Amino acid sequence: MRTLHIQFKKALVALLLCFIAYGCSNNNSAPKYSGKISPHYRNKLSEQESTDGLGSPQYNQSYSVSPKDGQHLEKRKYDALTDHEPDQYIESHNTEAYNTIVENEFLGSKENPLSTFSIDVDGASYSNSRRFIQDGSLPPTDAVRIEEYINYFDYNYPQPKSEHPFSINTEVSDCPWNKEHKLIHIGLQGKRIPFEQIAPMNLVFLIDVSGSMSDANKLPLLKKSLSLLVDRMRSQDRIALTVYAGAAGLVLPSTSAADKQTIKDALENLNAGGSTAGGEGIILAYKVAKDNFIPNGINRVILATDGDFNIGSSSDGEMTRLIEEKRKEGTFISVLGFGMGNYKDSKMETIADNGNGNYFYIDNIDEAKKVLLTELDGTLYTIAKDVKLQLEFNPAKIKAYRLVGYENRLLKKEDFNNDQKDAGELGAGHSVTALYEVITTDSKEALNSKVDDLKYSQTTVNKNASSTNELMTVKFRYKNPKDTVSKLIVQTLADKAVSLENSSENFRFSAAVAEFGMILRDSKFKASSSFAQVIEMANNSKGKDEEGYRAEFVKLVKTSELLMTTAQK
Repeated sequence: MRTLHIQFKKALVALLLCFIAYGCSNNNSAPKYSGKISPHYRNKLSEQESTDGLGSPQYNQSYSVSPKDGQHLEKRKYDALTDHEPDQYIESHNTEAYNTIVENEFLGSKENPLSTFSIDVDGASYSNSRRFIQDGSLPPTDAVRIEEYINYFDYNYPQPKSEHPFSINTEVSDCPWNKEHKLIHIGLQGKRIPFEQIAPMNLVFLIDVSGSMSDANKLPLLKKSLSLLVDRMRSQDRIALTVYAGAAGLVLPSTSAADKQTIKDALENLNAGGSTAGGEGIILAYKVAKDNFIPNGINRVILATDGDFNIGSSSDGEMTRLIEEKRKEGTFISVLGFGMGNYKDSKMETIADNGNGNYFYIDNIDEAKKVLLTELDGTLYTIAKDVKLQLEFNPAKIKAYRLVGYENRLLKKEDFNNDQKDAGELGAGHSVTALYEVITTDSKEALNSKVDDLKYSQTTVNKNASSTNELMTVKFRYKNPKDTVSKLIVQTLADKAVSLENSSENFRFSAAVAEFGMILRDSKFKASSSFAQVIEMANNSKGKDEEGYRAEFVKLVKTSELLMTTAQK
């Protein structure tokens, strides 16, 4: 009897599922994506040359991935291009995606004297984490990229005085979270160029208008953000507007920025709805950029999305090769991320890295102002590309070292002299900061080496290494934006450590930010790190802080401390 009862229940469930499936297949009430855009800006499909908008795929998207730590369920409202706005809500699981980060380990300087990496000036990780914290939860571990936390902030480095487009600044002091270690601070400062002197711009906005972009912190915020950029543009600059959802479309052909109202009207008429076809959109945007290419100008695609897009018939590898090819032709791509819940950080970081572009996360209008107004020169105008650093540590002075952050920017030692190897870009006025935690040779701390002694060879240290006062040699390679051959700069760092109290504000604030990141990641290297120490050090090194970013950082640290304390109870 029990077996028959179970079989009956299974049959009943199957019957119910059939009715549900039949009902869904005949449901014509789902909102349609009709491409309702003002006639003046009616879209044409990139491949079909259609005259009736972007087609009408149904917006019927749902999510079923379980939420991860620090993430939560949320409700989303349908918003499609229809004459009505249905009062339906989807309760969706959080499907945000981040690349896994494996922290850099300490490496012995005898066995591994060289450390090579590409610069990174992105700030997306910090503003994205701020969104989590202000919403009442700690960010997922892999959302915390410490180098992006550090480089979110500007530092008071001197302007370059040589023929090179950036100044190089180094400093050594005590490591705040481990008194037995030292901290090496390396800072690059890009040359500031007045916006009026920057070359003419050919910008192509590529905007995601799929159904997932309907939330207030996505497409509506995106419109306001790009309007700020339009306001700053000059008459010699040009802007085109492309979109992608069920298909890719040209909303506004390349238009002089002198006609700001026309561009703003085109932006304002966009609405969200439909599935996603990101690959077609990128192809179309690059085509528009090429058709309006400005020789010796700035040619850039600006992708604005929540990252929840597929690339159609193309594979990830093919899309990466396309972006790399266009990069070589002189068209770069920058990425602006918006929203939450289905945010695909990993995709957007990859696109920007391969396209000689920056990656930002816009969580509010103030962040849009920072990226698209205050720091616009650095966001759009590249003064040095393929910037690489290679440090050679003196084993007679430094026993071991660890690069703090930059895990996804590490390069092979052979890559440093390989001009075919892509690396990071530096924009006008931007600064780049890197920190190394080092163990000096006078430390009694033993290294936990898991490598057996070599049988056929051994590492020897140059006799001159002990007699010199050099801690290390720092080498920089970069290319001018139009060049294919790199330039080399070599600089040494002397063993002249100062106490933490006497170190610069730049040193102490960057150290405070790094320590905060290690606490959030629960790093095994955090040692005596504490929120109290971070707050004290940041408060004492805020400097002028004209925009208030450093003061806001202190507030975030205090909020994070409360969140972590509450979670542990």
